[in-house]
Amino acid sequence: MQKICLTITLFLLSWHIQAQPPVMMGMPPGNNGHIYGKVVDPDGKSVSNASVIVLQNRLDTLTKKNKEILLKGVLTAGNGEFSIDELPGGGPLRLRISATGFNTYDQQITFPPFDKDLGKIKLTAASTQLKGVTVTATKPALQLDIDKKVFNVEKNLVSAGGTAVDVMKNVPSVNVDIDGNVSLRNSTPQLYIDGRPTTLTLDQIPADAIESVEVITNPSARYDASGGNAGILNIILKKNRKTGYNGNVRAGVDKRGALNGGGDFNLRQGKINIAASVMGNQIKSRTTGTTERNNFADNPVTNIFQSNNNRNNAGFLFGKLGVDYFITNRTTLSLSGVKVHGKVRPEETIDINTDTLYKQGIRNSSSQRNFIGDMGFNANGVVLGMKHLFPREGEELTTDFNYFDGTGTTHSDYTTYYFNKDNTPPHTALQQMLGENNIRFTTIQADYIRPFTNKMKLETGLRAAIRNTRSDFNTYNYDASTQQYVRIPGASSNYKNTDEVYAAYASLSQTIGNFGYKAGLRAESSRYRGDLLNTGEHFKNNYPISLFPSLFLSQKFKHDQELQLSYTRRINRPTFFQLVPFTDSTDKLNITKGNPNLIPEFTNSIELSYQKVLQGKHTFLGSIYYKHTNDLITGYISKEINPVNGQEVLINTYINANSSYTMGAELTTMNTFTKWWSITSNINLYNSQINVDNVQQASQAAMWSWFGKLNNTFRLPAGIELQLSAMYQSKTNLPATENKGPNGAPLMQAQSSSQGYIASFYAVDAAIRKTFLKDNAASVTLSFNDIFRSRRSKQYAESAYFTQTFDRLRDPQMIRLNFSYRFGKTDASLFKRKNMGAGMQGMSEVMQ
Repeated sequence: MQKICLTITLFLLSWHIQAQPPVMMGMPPGNNGHIYGKVVDPDGKSVSNASVIVLQNRLDTLTKKNKEILLKGVLTAGNGEFSIDELPGGGPLRLRISATGFNTYDQQITFPPFDKDLGKIKLTAASTQLKGVTVTATKPALQLDIDKKVFNVEKNLVSAGGTAVDVMKNVPSVNVDIDGNVSLRNSTPQLYIDGRPTTLTLDQIPADAIESVEVITNPSARYDASGGNAGILNIILKKNRKTGYNGNVRAGVDKRGALNGGGDFNLRQGKINIAASVMGNQIKSRTTGTTERNNFADNPVTNIFQSNNNRNNAGFLFGKLGVDYFITNRTTLSLSGVKVHGKVRPEETIDINTDTLYKQGIRNSSSQRNFIGDMGFNANGVVLGMKHLFPREGEELTTDFNYFDGTGTTHSDYTTYYFNKDNTPPHTALQQMLGENNIRFTTIQADYIRPFTNKMKLETGLRAAIRNTRSDFNTYNYDASTQQYVRIPGASSNYKNTDEVYAAYASLSQTIGNFGYKAGLRAESSRYRGDLLNTGEHFKNNYPISLFPSLFLSQKFKHDQELQLSYTRRINRPTFFQLVPFTDSTDKLNITKGNPNLIPEFTNSIELSYQKVLQGKHTFLGSIYYKHTNDLITGYISKEINPVNGQEVLINTYINANSSYTMGAELTTMNTFTKWWSITSNINLYNSQINVDNVQQASQAAMWSWFGKLNNTFRLPAGIELQLSAMYQSKTNLPATENKGPNGAPLMQAQSSSQGYIASFYAVDAAIRKTFLKDNAASVTLSFNDIFRSRRSKQYAESAYFTQTFDRLRDPQMIRLNFSYRFGKTDASLFKRKNMGAGMQGMSEVMQ
């Protein structure tokens, strides 16, 4: 009889679930609540097949009265465990646990935290009061943590169909030049993906794969101490673990016919979650520029005027597959792989005219250099991770193994025409460059969090990072007499190197009333070994253990105010390329050589921040900061003998400057004026100087500069949304060590910031999006970047040997059109199967 009643009850329950589509399939976005635990009897033994349901009080449109509606329901497993996710946070819910022979456990619950471990629940006459908390239905655009700022960018319109470069253009505090190189407070930051360092570049990461960006201006002891005075940009990729299946597809095109497209798919059933993504991007880039340089080192003094016209056609494929296996409610095993493939085919024409500045020794010449390249790369990465949550709330152990392998190939052909004054056929010189490189990056890391109380916890961790690099690069000149290309040993290199960094850290944080602190200490040791295989030279260096303290203080005041103070110490070690004394003459306008005498630089940073949340959804965040670096590694130009041809030339190398400092003030505001208009604004006023008194060169006077961004979002009727963004960079010193791309200015890649400046520039972007179909599942976005052709790169440099001006414009007035469609379905049949064998008690109550 009991089985018959059970069957009837399950049938009615299944019918009731299918008759409530607004509950199961129409829940609003942001249903991220997740509860789990274990049901036991008074003796602590597991209770299997117990009914665990979540109810929500809603208005019945027929009776006009409130009644409890079923949201979710499961049965406990054989060990008494249960897990319920995708719970909304719009209001209080009711958790009800029942089983034959036990009293009903009935309690109101709210969120966050999104992952709530209820521990062991005893089915006794008394109920246990759960902690009440609050959650908002949508993520705020800015979240302030004690050691970072989190900007949610998944709804950014102007970056749709682009790459992470386009995303960064709209992240406060971040400046992006025309080559896609980013700077954070006038320094090049480290790039992380999901909390791990990466060798991927921003243009290899699709914008549509990014959920948020963490801006860490003063990294704590948890992060690598390397990076010197730069911060960290941590890109958080989108994740989805909803039961059933869901995904989206998208496609787009820009004004030059470059296509982009991709899709995401997620499937979760039982203990398995599978997520897959594939994306492709074409790039058809166009760049024009000029360079003018007066060479005082020449005899007689010469003037060089150079014009560049560059066409860059490229294609990238990005694929990711991840599997999560929920071993238990508290233990998850994750395995994910990333595949990146790309082809780049640059073409460039350079016209060069050389003349003397004075009448004595008149010399005039002109030439044209044509470049055609074929470059490719393949990258593969795998991450294996395990996360275990302990019964104590907040206690967890995380282990990660990260392996990345990337290979690149280069084939470049140069044809240079030297024109004669008598209009006779020009002399032609042919040059070829062939190269192949490989980089392997392995990281092993373990992190443990141990809370002592609800307001005090200890974080500890160990980390080992090993990077192996190998490069084989050869330059050939064409010999007309033999009609063969001849390798030039002095302009070729074959090397390999290994960098190793080992670290341990501990961090203690506590909240005492409205006051909080986080104190940490990190210890790191490192070493590198390098070999120039073509010369037989060996280089190595071991850096002893160094300590890097960090301290974060936070004080909350009345009326939603908070004050934060932080201090950190960090290191920047010289790279193998900066250390190896090999003269690279492949680019005659940019001859470089390393300096084996370089030592690491150390930076001490302090920052004070104030946040105020005003009524009406207005947020104010202000910061002042100061950074001081000893033994700064910076570019330097010297005059030396070129080992290739024995001529005296200018060579870019590196030195340790005495010191440098950067100080400034930054303001970020987020204002929602009406339901249809919101603004995010950011301005950074800073001053910097490098002291190079240790070399025969005068230090440039300190310069005050400022950088600002403004982002307007308008939500219009009929599902239309408009975004208008603008940025401005004033005149500023060149960074100490620029990370320029392959199209950087001549003699600028290793330029010391005491020898020049970047001219001011601004840019304006706009985008409009229209959503349609049921639940706004489809959207079309039209974006327009650099509307006024004003995002230019203008630079000036000088030394005892030359003065130079440089001007370049890349891809102005770019227009993109993108389409996106999302889909999904909750697996109701899976829900019904989980209820097979349910007990009578509690189920009948759902039907009332």
